Amino acid sequence: MSLLAIDNLSIALPKGADRALAVQDVSFTLDKGEILCIVGESGSGKSMSANALMGLLPEGVAPSSGRIMFEGRDLLQLSEDDMLALRGKDISMIFQEPLSALNPLMRIGDQIAEVFEAHDLLTPTERRKRALELLHEVGLPDPDTTIRAYPFQLSGGQRQRVVIAMALALEPKILIADEPTTALDVTTQAQILDLIEDLRKRHGMAVLFITHDFGVVADIADRVIVMQHGEVVEAGEADTVLLNPTHPYTRALLDAIPGLTFRDSVEQTAQPILSVRDLDMTFTSRTGGFFKKPRVVKAVQKATFDLYQGETIGIVGESGSGKSTLGRCLVRLLTPQNGVVEIGGQDISKISGDALRQHRRRIQMVFQDPYSSLNPRSRIGTILTEGLIAYGTDKAAARQRARELLTVVGLDPSAMDRFPHEFSGGQRQRVGIARALALDPEVIIADEAVSALDVSIQAQVLDLLADLKDRLNLSMIFITHDLRVAAQVCDRIIVMQRGEMVEFGPSAQVLGAPQTAYTQSLLDAIPGKAHEAALAKQKEAQL
Repeated sequence: MSLLAIDNLSIALPKGADRALAVQDVSFTLDKGEILCIVGESGSGKSMSANALMGLLPEGVAPSSGRIMFEGRDLLQLSEDDMLALRGKDISMIFQEPLSALNPLMRIGDQIAEVFEAHDLLTPTERRKRALELLHEVGLPDPDTTIRAYPFQLSGGQRQRVVIAMALALEPKILIADEPTTALDVTTQAQILDLIEDLRKRHGMAVLFITHDFGVVADIADRVIVMQHGEVVEAGEADTVLLNPTHPYTRALLDAIPGLTFRDSVEQTAQPILSVRDLDMTFTSRTGGFFKKPRVVKAVQKATFDLYQGETIGIVGESGSGKSTLGRCLVRLLTPQNGVVEIGGQDISKISGDALRQHRRRIQMVFQDPYSSLNPRSRIGTILTEGLIAYGTDKAAARQRARELLTVVGLDPSAMDRFPHEFSGGQRQRVGIARALALDPEVIIADEAVSALDVSIQAQVLDLLADLKDRLNLSMIFITHDLRVAAQVCDRIIVMQRGEMVEFGPSAQVLGAPQTAYTQSLLDAIPGKAHEAALAKQKEAQL
């Protein structure tokens, strides 16, 4: 008998939604010690199925039919008190965004202890001791310090480990992991996957792993379910689904995964469009009071490179390597302590006021998270025109330009009158790209612009960026932790580690024949490499 059995589950959406059912007639089982991956694009019903299992569906959304059987009980028929007793103890969940899952005002140790307190387990002293043990178990490097820290003091990977520790606190029978590796760098991602696999083996947990990344599926899954528009379109053993998919949708998702294929480098012009020389950025902060030494972080050290017309330079590295800091220095969202950032013969690292405003329009940024980079209270038309108006374009001309930009990025001009929340993540990112193009910049800095998007939307945005680059002859700095994406879109690649450029050269050279052990470690951590090798062998046999 299966540990969990979902039978013909349908979940109704409120009136006015784009479809009647978020999930329609979904059935699957989960056995003890098994890892079952649910794959699909945003809106496919993956997370909604998991939320139904936890009894955490949004207001106005409710199951309309079906059963969720766990140890002989239908979870859909349990009272809220019964579900409260079950959550955390029998079924736990790792949420996609750990920063929103953690209380920013509570220390890490107190948040883990709260899990035991909610179920009236252990004494306060025992709770703290167990919290420390859990932080050790999930591989945090300095648990004694981490237990006293606040969430903002930890990296993304460290926060994700804390959330895993909280989910494991009561040793649940089922662990639900909802996109736990999205937006993490490749080495941290590999560590999280290894951790989940290790915990599965040691605790005998069943794992329901929700993801849009088939590379992750290849590395961790026993079985796979593929969902589209709320329905299961394919299911089976992981190797079977990955190597011999039967449904066109599954094949399309697999085809959208970028491979380590390299583009030809562009011919370098006589003069670079952007020159960076010996750029330094150091952060200093006081922690622990006046009597302790300030914490000094050398985020960028002696960064030096040239960017040529029509070229894309990728910047790769782990979280904390200095990638985004370097990008923000280039666009002068941060002011570096030393060095030169020259565009159009002007060092913009030293100027301010109106002179900086005039040069800043030549270099624009597309941010990682379109949720936070677009004002939720402003209509799209306002978001796209405010920069133009600030630089002297009259309102009518600015609105006409905004409509043109929406067409350029593949959106209907009617989007002008809508708000950001009315769009999908991929559509919001297109709006972010349109905004960056509004002032006709010479250089675009894309900071993890596709990291949080599912594979098919990611492929669309990458195609859009490539098309815009060719049509508008743009130069681009492409910051990413995804080496497959870097290989696909970048002419040359900078590898950063602890603020330093440890490798720089043509993409084929850096990723095809790396010169440093660090670059090789990034390549080794790419998920799904074994699947790629098996697929290549399969294709070779068919020839």
